[in-house]
Amino acid sequence: MTMDALKNRGFLSAIALSFALAPAIALAQTAPPSDASDDDDGQRGEAPNSSPRRGAVPSGQGGGILRPKKKDVEPEKAPLVKPKIVHFENADYPQAAIDAAVSGVVVLSLAIDPTGAVTEAKIHQGLGYGLDEAARDAALKFQWSPATVGGKPVPVKILFPYRFTLAEPEAAEPEPPPTVGNLIGTILVAGAEQPLAGAEVILVKSGGTTQTTLTGADGKFVFSAVLAGAYQLQVQAAGFEPVDLTETVVAGEETDVTYRVAATTEELEVTVVADRPPREVTRRTIDRRQMSRIPGTSGDALRSLQSLPGVARPPGLIGFLVVRGSAPQDTRAFISGAEFPLVYHFGGLSSVIPTELLDRIDFYPGNFSAKYGRLMGGIIDVELREPDTQCHGDFGDPLDTYGCFHGMAQFDLIDMRVMLQGPIAGDWTFAAAARRSWIDVWLTPALEAADAGVTSAPVYHDYQIIAETKPTPRSRLSLRFIASDDELELLIKNPPDQEPGFGGNLRFATSFTRAQILYRNALSKSVDLDTMVSVGSDIIDFSIASVQFQVEAMPVHARSEFGFKIADGIRLNTGLDFQIAPYDVYVRAPPPPRPGEPAPGPFTLRPVSESHESGLGFRPSWYAEAEVRPVPKWLLVPGLRADYARDSGQGEFSPRLMSRYDLFGGSGDRGTWTTQGGNAEASDAGTRRTTLKGGAGVFRQPPEYQETDPVFGTPGVDSNRSIHYSVGVEQEITEHLELGVEGYYKDMQNLVSRGVSATGDYEYNNEGSGYVIGLETLFKYKPDKRFFGWLAYTLSRSIRQNGPDDDEYLMQFDQTHVFTILGNYRLGHGWEVGARWRYVSGPLTSPVQSSLPALYAADAAAYTPLRGDPFSRRLPNFHAVDVRIDKAWQYKSWRLSAYMDVQNAYNNPATEQLLYNYNFTKERYQTGLPLIPSFGLRGEF
Repeated sequence: MTMDALKNRGFLSAIALSFALAPAIALAQTAPPSDASDDDDGQRGEAPNSSPRRGAVPSGQGGGILRPKKKDVEPEKAPLVKPKIVHFENADYPQAAIDAAVSGVVVLSLAIDPTGAVTEAKIHQGLGYGLDEAARDAALKFQWSPATVGGKPVPVKILFPYRFTLAEPEAAEPEPPPTVGNLIGTILVAGAEQPLAGAEVILVKSGGTTQTTLTGADGKFVFSAVLAGAYQLQVQAAGFEPVDLTETVVAGEETDVTYRVAATTEELEVTVVADRPPREVTRRTIDRRQMSRIPGTSGDALRSLQSLPGVARPPGLIGFLVVRGSAPQDTRAFISGAEFPLVYHFGGLSSVIPTELLDRIDFYPGNFSAKYGRLMGGIIDVELREPDTQCHGDFGDPLDTYGCFHGMAQFDLIDMRVMLQGPIAGDWTFAAAARRSWIDVWLTPALEAADAGVTSAPVYHDYQIIAETKPTPRSRLSLRFIASDDELELLIKNPPDQEPGFGGNLRFATSFTRAQILYRNALSKSVDLDTMVSVGSDIIDFSIASVQFQVEAMPVHARSEFGFKIADGIRLNTGLDFQIAPYDVYVRAPPPPRPGEPAPGPFTLRPVSESHESGLGFRPSWYAEAEVRPVPKWLLVPGLRADYARDSGQGEFSPRLMSRYDLFGGSGDRGTWTTQGGNAEASDAGTRRTTLKGGAGVFRQPPEYQETDPVFGTPGVDSNRSIHYSVGVEQEITEHLELGVEGYYKDMQNLVSRGVSATGDYEYNNEGSGYVIGLETLFKYKPDKRFFGWLAYTLSRSIRQNGPDDDEYLMQFDQTHVFTILGNYRLGHGWEVGARWRYVSGPLTSPVQSSLPALYAADAAAYTPLRGDPFSRRLPNFHAVDVRIDKAWQYKSWRLSAYMDVQNAYNNPATEQLLYNYNFTKERYQTGLPLIPSFGLRGEF
């Protein structure tokens, strides 16, 4: 063939091939490859054709094969098989494109080699915003089945559209519909439009169960997480008309209500935040937090009383209270009005009621209400807490639900205690606690190893059980059982020279039980009822050498008080106070020496007398008090108490009078309103309270049972009598700072003392007298979220006289100066630190005569001291620092805490008494305990 013919043949073949491939090329350029679009829709990690996510990139929608044009192309016989996408790579949707809401198609030019790999990706048509680069990077990771011609893989280039689509966000899982809501509200004084604090708000639920809260200083209240539904809401406040309405709680919403309460009287003063004014001149209260955090007390509530004004420091390891210069037996402790015989276990290291069960301690150092009698010193009234059944969420967050159990266990070097509280059945709740000392566990082996002659180191136990219910929203029924047991046994191998008979076994054991029923009911707006009945047993067993003292008694104590609102500004409180006690007493001991005569030899070697007597102690009382407000700022409380003591055969009347006057009104937290005709006007708002107070009263105390015993005492001895006078001022300085200063004087007459009768016989009489004068200062920082503390100072002098012709002398426990400063601070992260420093005048002692200190008793082969003036020598002053550190770890469902309580941190030995040699010619100080560290762990849920 000629060259022209060959050229024409090639040209014709090319034209024929172009016409043959034209439909395929057109199809490739106008429609997406079916394999690619069917196999992958652009969703990363998802099945093809699934709905795209926001920012997901769908697959390309077309590709065209590009072949270079050649003029001389041999006609191909076999058709081209298009490449098919095997792996599609999702591109990341750039944030810039998402923010700008850009979507569309990026057209890529892809070069695919015979293996199906993408060797080149170029932007043919772009969108910007980072989409072009994202599409190119993803396309380079595509994998194709190779294009083939005649079954042989061939390289090809195609145009591939990469589509970016902004998908709608996926719908979130629907939340379950709420079932609870919140009920909040505000209580205002009608007319004054001022918030009413301290109002009781009661939410009555289905089945009659109730939930109660008090309005705050802003008059607001909150019930959180309340099940949706209708509820009866009651608002009660003294001096205002009650509110009783129905409110509906809507699920998922907060119902906000406002009530305006109208006054019930023509003229009434309303205290906004402060507690009801006390019926006593002075009441000092220690709340739950302060009880457990005062340094030097190992967290013991009743030991914290020794840090208050008017309380003297007791001798080391002796557990009693000396209040305003009175003898220890002149001050008693009560549990919700029921007297109990002991305050502390042996050594005064721990009180008989654990701190965890106490709600508060009210301390009345003198001039107390006519509700209390038979005492001349002070009153300690302990209120037990209601069992706690409030539920808590994770990490201790309190919830607005009830019916949960709580437990506690604590271990330290002194004792171990456990407590459990929670619901029982119906509306009943319970609390149960037990405690045992560890002193005998670690002290007994040590003393036995030292051959100290210890049979049993001190050991004590106590138990408490409480069951309570609220029959109505305004009443409370509480059943309690309290028990305590102490025991000590010693084997004295080497008695002191002054008491050669003071050897052998020494045993001292005490125990008591109390079963108590307490019922309180606000019968109406004007009438209250408070009733208590207590039944128990008291046992004392003491023996040393030839001396024995055993007492068994079954005391019954009953109280019932009615409170009546007689008229506007006048309220009457009247009640009965009965004590009945069958007893059995056995005493074997030497009688005391005659006044002015030396003792006939050592006490344990003197001739002994015996007495075994059974009887019935019966001391009924009636009392009445009126709370009168002549003007809104003045509270006057006259009272009268009538007592009878069967053992002495005496009946007596004790009139009392207390007065409190708010010279200036309350602060922003404690304002007052005067209401007239149902309208209210604010008065003294924003003024810090200044209160003047004072009182006077007669207080009688029957003689001790042994003082009227026919063998050891004198039947017919009258009651002791004391007249209390006090005057003071309370000044609020800031919301938390308060200063109180009070002066007092006690005139004591008719005191039981020992003397010689006209016939020369030794007997008890009522010729004793005395007085106490003092000044108390308390500068207090009321507890806030982080700190509490106070500075207390007492200046006092306590004088006694045994008879009208005898010399006066200082009372045994007189302490001129008692200064205490303490504080506790929450550092955060579970850390809490506190410290206390005390400075106290030294104890008094009766020294021996300097010229002739002792006489030799030949029959006893021992010296008998000749004492000088009673309590005429004061030993060195006492001062000590106590430190406490607490650390708590809050876990999801329980709490762990550790503490270190160090008493006498700088180890200053306290001088307690004088000791003499065998003939009383040499003396030395007996010191108290050194530095005492106590470590403890506590877990609770």
